Amino acid sequence: MGTGIGLLFIGILSVAAGSVLGYFARQSIAKKQLGTAEGKANRIMEDAKAEAEASLLASKKKAVEILEESKKEERKRQEQIFRLEKRLESREETLDKKLDELERGRDLLIKKAEEIKKIKRETENARQEQLKRLEKIAGLSKEEAKKVLLQLAEEQNREVVAQKIKKLEQQGHEELKKKAQSIMSQAMQRYAGSHASETTTSTVSIPSDELKGRIIGREGRNIKTLERLTGIEVIVDDTPEAIVISGFNPVRREIARLALEKLIVDGRIHPTRIEEAINFAKTEVNNKIKEAGEAAAYDVGVAGLDPKLIQLIGRLRFRTSYGQNVLLHSLEVAHLSGALAAELGLNVGIAKKAGLLHDIGKAVDHEVQGTHIEIGINILQKFGVEKAVIDAMKSHHEDYPFESNEAMLIGAADALSASRPGARKDTLEDYLKRLEDLEKVAISFEGVEKSYAIQAGREIRVFVKPDQIDDLGAVKLARAIADKIEQELKYPGEIKVNVLRETRVMEMAR
Repeated sequence: MGTGIGLLFIGILSVAAGSVLGYFARQSIAKKQLGTAEGKANRIMEDAKAEAEASLLASKKKAVEILEESKKEERKRQEQIFRLEKRLESREETLDKKLDELERGRDLLIKKAEEIKKIKRETENARQEQLKRLEKIAGLSKEEAKKVLLQLAEEQNREVVAQKIKKLEQQGHEELKKKAQSIMSQAMQRYAGSHASETTTSTVSIPSDELKGRIIGREGRNIKTLERLTGIEVIVDDTPEAIVISGFNPVRREIARLALEKLIVDGRIHPTRIEEAINFAKTEVNNKIKEAGEAAAYDVGVAGLDPKLIQLIGRLRFRTSYGQNVLLHSLEVAHLSGALAAELGLNVGIAKKAGLLHDIGKAVDHEVQGTHIEIGINILQKFGVEKAVIDAMKSHHEDYPFESNEAMLIGAADALSASRPGARKDTLEDYLKRLEDLEKVAISFEGVEKSYAIQAGREIRVFVKPDQIDDLGAVKLARAIADKIEQELKYPGEIKVNVLRETRVMEMAR
């Protein structure tokens, strides 16, 4: 038992000694390990310090470089600002100098302007003083002296002045006449105002005024459709039992008239029916045009014409000039030209053909620019009509020189057909009023004894009192009457003013 306790005690001592030895061993190992970590930590700290110092040095170096660059930029900017300031100062000095010069120039101009005004006032005062002295010496005022001088000059040079006036009028007469003929012939042939109401309107009779409302339609749809499809204006006014169709194109006007008459007879008036009636009217008018052209060519004896040219001849059936039907006028000219050519031994075929086609341009002159002669020449050239015919027809208004005897015949036949009694319509009231107004204009001047309008108002003869109107006064009076006619009257063509001054002396021998 004692041995067991001893062994136990020894065991406990051994355990205790082992524990103490283990503790010291762990302490020694821990110290060694701790020494190793502290060394690493120290090395890391030293490395970090070295890197921080290197980074700091690099940053400082970079900062220094940036600072140096900034200073350089700043110096450059300061230098630029300095140069700009120098330039601005130089410009300011230049502008100041220029302003000073302008001020000096302005002052000089003001001074000179004042001097000029002063000189003008002095000159005007001197002129007025001279005028007063002259008026005092002459015993006449300025206006009186001027009037006396003009009277003396007129009396002394009366014949010279009259001759010069006549000479000037003769020099300008031919050129003015050509220009006037060109302008007036084109305007009158196409849209003559004195007979526009007769040649640009057609009247359609209706059974009763109740139909007017149906022709107009609801909100005007029927009349709008009719106008849109025909290009013609339909006038529905207070005229009893009549509707007026107005338009410059005679063919369209005829189509509108036929369509409206068909609608009135049918009684059904609505847009669809209007379109059908207009198509029917177009066919009818085209047939009439073709028949009229063929009949005219057959009547004159002209063969071989292009069908399209025949169609244009037929369109003249619906064209009027001063109230005269152009197709009938063309037939008259063709027959007259043929008869004259036969009598004179000239080419009858060319004369008849040129006479029939001389106004062919009027078939489309409402649609094509130019005079009817120019349009006609282009048409005939297009359809291959021989040159002799074109040369014969183009001179009938003397726009072109006469190049053949047949051309002269066409001009003469055209004048005969147009000027024969009854060829060109004019109402009796308008005709008499125009002549009366013309005579009134002439008789309104002092010194006129009597006046007569002759040649259908194309000429007026004015008889003056010879003791009141001398030769120069007659020239002045003719010009004054012509000016007043131009200002106050409306007339086609031109009017010749003839002033007649006659002195008769009678003595008896006993």
